[in-house]
Amino acid sequence: MPRIGMEPIRRDALVKAAIAEIGEAGSLDVTVSQIARRAGMSSALAHHYFGSKEQMLVAAMRHILTLFGAEVRGALAMARTPGQRVEAIVRASFSSQNFRAETAAAWLNFYVEAQTSEPTRRLLRVYHRRLRANLVFAFRKLVADPERAAETVSALIDGVYLRQVLRPEAMTNAEAIDLVLAAVDRLVEPAS
Repeated sequence: MPRIGMEPIRRDALVKAAIAEIGEAGSLDVTVSQIARRAGMSSALAHHYFGSKEQMLVAAMRHILTLFGAEVRGALAMARTPGQRVEAIVRASFSSQNFRAETAAAWLNFYVEAQTSEPTRRLLRVYHRRLRANLVFAFRKLVADPERAAETVSALIDGVYLRQVLRPEAMTNAEAIDLVLAAVDRLVEPAS
């Protein structure tokens, strides 16, 4: 007999297990069985809740994006100036929740998956549009070309995540934030 109310708990456990497995493996070359075992359930139950590995990976990406979105919204609510808005976005991008090794590895693998998976590609496009829109809005009163500044900072954020996965020693959150904010300072300082 099915337990009432267990589905959301089990789905959440599978999503978190998928992120952890991908992070540990460093690739999407993980099986539903591995993910289910980490979540403490059978692969049949995992397939029941998600249907396929791709659907589970999309759910994992949605989970990461939901956490990131909440973090950005919270940080932006505290920002009072355009400069504080840019800083809030950068800080949220590298928060301890978002910049963990397993999350960074999952991000990198989601980018790879987006080359062949339309649902993953669609989620990445939504993420990029929201990030860009938030940055363009913040940069409007800071620089002459806010679109270019937003594109630069977005690329830096992605680049830091890529390097985080590939470098032998991990960057700290503070180092990542300082690196990107130093670039932001160079973008907004008046030309001499």
